[in-house]
Amino acid sequence: MPRLRIPTLTWPRNRVPVQAGTQVCLRWVRAGAIYDAIADHGVTHLCGAPVVMTTLLNAPAGQKRSFPQQVVFNTAAAPPPETVLRAMAEAGFSVTHLYGLTETYGPAVVCEWNPAWDALPAPEQAARKARQGVRYLSLDDLAVMDPDTMQPVPADGRTLGEVMFRGNNVMKGYLKNPEATAEAFAGGWFHSGDLAVMHPDGYLQLKDRSKDIIISGGENISSIEIEEQLYRHPAVAICAVVAMPSEKWGETPCAFVELHEGHELTEAALIAHCRAGLAGYKSPARVVFGALPRTSTGKIQKFALRARAAELAQAPA
Repeated sequence: MPRLRIPTLTWPRNRVPVQAGTQVCLRWVRAGAIYDAIADHGVTHLCGAPVVMTTLLNAPAGQKRSFPQQVVFNTAAAPPPETVLRAMAEAGFSVTHLYGLTETYGPAVVCEWNPAWDALPAPEQAARKARQGVRYLSLDDLAVMDPDTMQPVPADGRTLGEVMFRGNNVMKGYLKNPEATAEAFAGGWFHSGDLAVMHPDGYLQLKDRSKDIIISGGENISSIEIEEQLYRHPAVAICAVVAMPSEKWGETPCAFVELHEGHELTEAALIAHCRAGLAGYKSPARVVFGALPRTSTGKIQKFALRARAAELAQAPA
């Protein structure tokens, strides 16, 4: 993970030296270099965004290396698709999902594994790992709340609300910006802007960023839910879903997809795959195949995809 990210500033810099551990630094996010470091240096822990997992899984066979140790992969940012989590386990990685923001000094929530889940079938274990989890002890409180009423949503795993934080590791405010600070702390809680559900066992699960929710015909559609269904197709390597403007519905889902090398797939076939696992209105109205724009650290640039989707909506049919 890039050194500028909070997890790499807190874990490797502070915790690894305390335990007389060794840090292995790489210049670039490249699958071959990561596999070499794991195999040659005996790496036991690493941090990376979910796209790094996809990079490792989709690496050419010649770049992959075997290793005897199980590697703990700490990941944050977008929720990893369940299919990716299952594949990571099969590849020898134990994924721990973390969640937080710069305003909460990085990770403040962890998907602490419940030993009782060991008896669950592999798909159900992957579904549990996809949750963001429970609060750190240093966090005073964590809740999924209705931002209008400031009341917790039912812990039913279905009702959507906004993730809110309160505690000593939450920032005091934004420098010289009292208006933004007041808005962020409305009602005495820090508003994350992330939408989630709370499960009956107290584990929260992100469903989307508020800016990424697609509102089609008055219905809220989670881009993450669509991406999970897309990843269930064996030909899909990487995907991202954004809102595309629609005169009739306001917005409709538009999927951008990279295929595994050597695979071919039509737009109609992939839309049919989505309709087999999702309600019709949640399925993509358009699918665009090709390379996805990324940052230097491998993160998908959804803002660029939104711009492309807007251009597609304006293009003649």
